[in-house]
Amino acid sequence: MRSIILAGGSGTRLWPLSREKYPKQFLKLNDTSLFQDTVLRCLEVSDISEIFVVTNESQKFFVIGQVEELGSELPLENLLLEPRGKNTLPAICYGMQEITKKFGRSVVGIFSSDHVLDTRAMETIASAENLASEYLITFGISPTSPQTGYGYIKPGEPLGVGYKVSEFKEKPDLEAAEKYIKEGCLWNSGMFLFDTDVFFSELKAHAPEVSDVFENSEDIQEIYGRVPSISIDYGIMEKSGRVATVKIDHRWNDLGNFDAIYNEFDKDKNGNAIYNCDALLVNSTDNLVYSKPKKIVSMIDVKDMVVVDTPDALLVCPRESSQKVKEVVSALKDEEDERVQLHQTVYRPWGSYTILENSERHKIKNIIVFPHKKLSLQMHHHRSEHWVVVEGMACVENDGEKYFLRQGESTFIKAGIRHRLSNQGKLPLEIIEVQLGEYVGEDDIVRFDDEYGRK
Repeated sequence: MRSIILAGGSGTRLWPLSREKYPKQFLKLNDTSLFQDTVLRCLEVSDISEIFVVTNESQKFFVIGQVEELGSELPLENLLLEPRGKNTLPAICYGMQEITKKFGRSVVGIFSSDHVLDTRAMETIASAENLASEYLITFGISPTSPQTGYGYIKPGEPLGVGYKVSEFKEKPDLEAAEKYIKEGCLWNSGMFLFDTDVFFSELKAHAPEVSDVFENSEDIQEIYGRVPSISIDYGIMEKSGRVATVKIDHRWNDLGNFDAIYNEFDKDKNGNAIYNCDALLVNSTDNLVYSKPKKIVSMIDVKDMVVVDTPDALLVCPRESSQKVKEVVSALKDEEDERVQLHQTVYRPWGSYTILENSERHKIKNIIVFPHKKLSLQMHHHRSEHWVVVEGMACVENDGEKYFLRQGESTFIKAGIRHRLSNQGKLPLEIIEVQLGEYVGEDDIVRFDDEYGRK
């Protein structure tokens, strides 16, 4: 069995925790991220060489780095970069096409990278392989309560380990959700098991506008320029007569909003889910509180609220209104506010940087460079930079000269000069960078050499 992990989502419903360029699948709410948890589950049924990840250019280094943290290495040909998001059907087609090229006819599990799922569910998924030779399989979750945020699947005729799908139902209101549960409907998990031959046959029959584009070109840029944006459910699953569902009775959550996050966290005796901070709550119950380590959050007479505090944004709302976070994100996008895209801490393939202070003409960063990693050879038109080593040893290239700096030592990089910072040691390098100039935006960078393939 092979696996496709869909990891290109933006996760803005969990803003300000997740951002467009640091979406929820890569957040580490525990020791591992949701994406890493998905990889570990896929390794229960597939070898690392059989796992394909569909993502985008801005997130590829998260994928590579987080797989490496697990002690594995994803083959580069298994990292599939979409030029632009076109919903789930083109993403799945891309993965299924590449698996067919590499392995021939295969049974393939399709998994979202941002779900919580009990690892034991992989046994249920693997048990449906034989059924996949005749049917497109979708996995339905046994409901624990009426939910309005999920679609529903109505099972029909029994088919061994599963059931033929009688009907797909859209996200309902509360009254309809209660009715669906009484009828024996399942939550639609968005996980699938497809035989490549069955998939491409049904694709051609029900979504020829997608099938034709993939068949007639091998240039992924051209394909994504022509293929329509369409979901797997609307494109095939709701139209095909060859669809079965297999029930999963294990824990599952798509973490679609902060209320779902609340339901996943451990609670104190008053029903408060407190994460990453110290909290002093007086007569307060059933709240979700997230803040910075060592920061005390005090609340008095507060109930059923979400409080999410990050260095550059604060969100406060009733738990039942957490779906409306997308309205905040939409408003910030309209204002072209970069806080929709980035945290103050930004992750790069070589390490990370945190913005400590910022104005139109200056910026102060704390930069961490991993052992044996280096930044690109670069130049800035509008700013100079002053580097001070906090910890570790820095290797500096500055206008053709190469030298080393130890803790407490510093150097100055003039505007217009080619330079590079690297860490040749075995311990992380930490520096403070002070930028000064008429413009200190992140786009004032010209790269001359970059081992990570960035332009």
